[in-house]
Amino acid sequence: MPYRWLTHLFRAGLISTFCGGLLALPAAHAEQTGESDTQEVLVAELAEDESVEDVEHSEPLRTSDQKAEEPAPAEPLAEEKAATDTTQEAGATEPHEPVTEDQSETTTEPEVPEQSEQTEPPEDQKEASSLEMLGATVPPGKATRLSWSPAIQGAGLSQPTPVLVVNGAKPGPNLCLTGAVHGDELNGIEIIRRTMYDLEPDKLSGRVIGIPIVNLPGFQQGSRYLPDRRDLNRHFPGSTDGSLADRIAQSLFQSVIRHCDMLVDIHTGSLKRTNLPQLRADMNNPEVAEFTRGFDRMAVVHSSGSAGMLRYAAIEAGIRAVTMEAGESLRIQEHQIKAGVNSLTSLMDKEGMISRMFVWGDPEPVYYDSEWVRAEHGGILFSEIKLGAKVGEGEILGYVSDPITNEQHPIRARSDGRIIGMAVDQVVMAGFAAYHVGTEAEVPGE
Repeated sequence: MPYRWLTHLFRAGLISTFCGGLLALPAAHAEQTGESDTQEVLVAELAEDESVEDVEHSEPLRTSDQKAEEPAPAEPLAEEKAATDTTQEAGATEPHEPVTEDQSETTTEPEVPEQSEQTEPPEDQKEASSLEMLGATVPPGKATRLSWSPAIQGAGLSQPTPVLVVNGAKPGPNLCLTGAVHGDELNGIEIIRRTMYDLEPDKLSGRVIGIPIVNLPGFQQGSRYLPDRRDLNRHFPGSTDGSLADRIAQSLFQSVIRHCDMLVDIHTGSLKRTNLPQLRADMNNPEVAEFTRGFDRMAVVHSSGSAGMLRYAAIEAGIRAVTMEAGESLRIQEHQIKAGVNSLTSLMDKEGMISRMFVWGDPEPVYYDSEWVRAEHGGILFSEIKLGAKVGEGEILGYVSDPITNEQHPIRARSDGRIIGMAVDQVVMAGFAAYHVGTEAEVPGE
């Protein structure tokens, strides 16, 4: 039976209107094959990553020589290291960088690290450790709720954000799940709730840290933005002396995200747009590309992201990170939620954190080439196709109808592909991004 911890706590204050039983997860996924670092695939620019703003940071796959010239990313925090710094306080402004005993005693002795490696116990003999985070200690085999507060309000007015933690009875990686970085994106909240409630601490290897509602003020107002009208997902890793968004981002990143080995940041389409369940990932990064193989039945859209995004900052800090997109804002959508929960369950199974009877299905393609088809006329948009549909070049995707002249202006696909994102029917102006079409990457030699 699922471990139903925190039910009364979570329902008491967070999302009392969100309900529903635990998901009976469908069986699915077959591991993808092929070496991503050997594929010389030209990557096109992607538009409107995580929002409707154009992103110009996606690049062609780099050669091995180019990769060698770049500095190596910082090492992610290890699961064992997270428990050694017992002095860390909630909202600390310094990165959590504990030092092991061997390192602190032998910084000038090159031979000692070799001895340490020789005495390292086998993986199956290691013991799980307590998690020190946000001023609390979570022992192995326990689940609890902690509180994170960015300390940006006056005394007595601070509103702490709940952080759900499951520390497994066995050692393993730290997986972090974040939802509602944009306060109007509801599907991610429910995906995290169902995933966390389905975990059994005594059977879990590693830790799962979930923040269902990062942007609590925006969530309460039904707004995408923070109270200062800034987009929080453009300010990571933040700073201590910047704007409100900078300070909130810095507090979250140092207090919580620094504990992660893996991060899945869950989003939806922006206002009046919807996304096929998909991952946004920098496929130029070999570790991230391999990480995406663990998500069942989840298409992958290449995007290197841009500075300020949570996943971009996490990768810069050495944490494997992706963005998950599922559905549209201000709605709870069962199909998208099930897809998200299923993919996270398959990820934990792939990473050895849980053991499930999983039958892996056919892998989804990586959409390297992706573009938004825009309306050329103003009027009312009426779609002829549905999200996820396969389309051919020249196929009519929808019409823009002029309500005054009754003119009908068709919008056509410019290439073969699949609809991975689209606008819902609405009033549009010329230049409006209406349909996001992804084209499968061509694998050399096939």
